[in-house]
Amino acid sequence: MSKVSRRGFLAGASASAGAIVGASAGAWFGADQAAAAAEIKSQTAVLKRKEKFYGAHQNGIELELQTFTNFVAFDLLDGVDRAAMLRWMSLLTDDIARLTQGDAALADAQPQLALGPARLTATVGFGPAMFEKLGLEHQMPDSFKNLPAFKIDALKSEFSGGDVLIHVSADDPIVLSHAVRRLITDSLGFASVRWSQQGFSNAQGVVPHGVRQRNLMGQVDGTDNPGLATDDFENLVWINDGPNWIQGGTIMVFRRIAMQLNTWDQLGRVEKEQVIGRTLDTGAPLGKANETDVIDFDAVDANGLKVIPDFAHIRRAHAHAPGERFFRRPFNYETGVSADGNPDVGLLWTAYQRNLDTQFIPVQRRLERFDLLNKWTTPIGSAVFAIAKGVQPGQVLAAELFA
Repeated sequence: MSKVSRRGFLAGASASAGAIVGASAGAWFGADQAAAAAEIKSQTAVLKRKEKFYGAHQNGIELELQTFTNFVAFDLLDGVDRAAMLRWMSLLTDDIARLTQGDAALADAQPQLALGPARLTATVGFGPAMFEKLGLEHQMPDSFKNLPAFKIDALKSEFSGGDVLIHVSADDPIVLSHAVRRLITDSLGFASVRWSQQGFSNAQGVVPHGVRQRNLMGQVDGTDNPGLATDDFENLVWINDGPNWIQGGTIMVFRRIAMQLNTWDQLGRVEKEQVIGRTLDTGAPLGKANETDVIDFDAVDANGLKVIPDFAHIRRAHAHAPGERFFRRPFNYETGVSADGNPDVGLLWTAYQRNLDTQFIPVQRRLERFDLLNKWTTPIGSAVFAIAKGVQPGQVLAAELFA
């Protein structure tokens, strides 16, 4: 059986037709074009950078931010069962493995767009509703569920929920767009797109290695994150118990957080620093010199007032227990400017953790009660996904879940 025929068999009649078209298109991608694409891959540093695909964990989490990102959530089509899910995951696994290494997907209609890896990653997760639809509630990791309602939320359905998530990021927008297009093509025989949300961070080379990026409010973001490849990260993020398919995986909280920059920009520097609890220039806690200095929540000024106010964001977000932390990976978004000049901007904010009940939820409860930053930020999208563990060559993502 040829590879294209195998793909058509896996995807079903609809996707099979697409595969045939793709194969035909691929045939037109001649040797000269392939050689030109290969030359580009070998010449540019940004395109050559590659993230590994195989391993204990899925890629796209334990790494520095890429420049561009796209979160795509799907709802299952009627009649999709566990066997169909396994076929879908087989297609995704195969294509993600190829695309992340800079190769064209199987039966790729536009293989010339696979310019190189450009640190492309693609991460797959599953929402609570998918487990309910497929009768797999017993396979859910501990604490996994829809988030409770928070009083600061103003959620919109077009930015929230979803049965399955594919989160794709890369350092080049063309590489990213091509990969997303391919992975959506893989998926349409099994699910419909519920929402897609695009974001960005600093371009590669703009911010020195190890320096945290700023969000669009001008604040350094992610200071208290556990370090990559540390025991701290391992203990906070990767699940090590429960069903086999999730051991090595994690739980992702997704929040689309709108920023009201028109009123934020009216504040002076001192007021902005009081709201966050950090200086604007270095990101240091108020009263300290460096971003990573230990926060002194008891410090008072000459007037006896707290240096870091009770309403400051870092005081409310600070962990009350060693395990009450998580790994944040926020991308900015900007979708335009209104007629009165107000930009539609904010964060596509993600948090990765082992347990929602002991990590994200207690922190969010404190923030909803008394964080002055809530005056300028509003969660308008929300979802939660269980991220399957990684795969080794020859394996299929989440195969143990759907077998």
